[in-house]
Amino acid sequence: MLRLLALVLLLANAGYFAWTHGLLADYGYAPAAQAEPQRLAQQIRPQAMQLLTAADARQLESAATPPAVAPPAPECLQAGLFTPEQSTALRTGLESTLPVGSWTLESAVEPGRWIVYMGKYTSEDALAKKRAELRSLGVSFEALANPALAPGLSLGHYGSQAEAERELAKAATRGVRTAKVVQERPETRGQLLKLPAADAAIKAKLDALKLQLAGKPLQACG
Repeated sequence: MLRLLALVLLLANAGYFAWTHGLLADYGYAPAAQAEPQRLAQQIRPQAMQLLTAADARQLESAATPPAVAPPAPECLQAGLFTPEQSTALRTGLESTLPVGSWTLESAVEPGRWIVYMGKYTSEDALAKKRAELRSLGVSFEALANPALAPGLSLGHYGSQAEAERELAKAATRGVRTAKVVQERPETRGQLLKLPAADAAIKAKLDALKLQLAGKPLQACG
């Protein structure tokens, strides 16, 4: 019995030795291959691999991160002029919407404006004929901002009546005979809204004040 057991152990050891050394591979008995030479062949310059320290990794990460885009710089905006009634409604809206100190309402004067004027014309055909005549004389003209003077033409607008009179005399030397100087806009006094440092947050809040702004556009401070 002991001899049989010893013989079985001897055969088992011999079989295990043959199996582990691939001697039985031709019969379909072999251990799974642990090496993968095909992966080694796919490696590209393995000698270039480096171990990075934590500081090196942080530096590479910061270099790969695109720089943050700086927000637009605040700008000075203004709107007006506002009548006393408009100013009261606007002040109430500003106090409830914008931060304290981000806006002011200041007394301001908008000077009058004079124009060298031609008109009123009785029809669009008469207006078109006058445009053609001015073009033939080489005299420039522009659309009228004051609907009370339409249909008509402006040969230029000026800050004083005296300046407009001088330009009228120059136009006469070029063949313009029926122009005259009129005041297109009288001097106006009121309140001017100024936002000295309007950033993105303040501009977003201004949407809630459209009614109080009474259609007056916000413009860059002059």
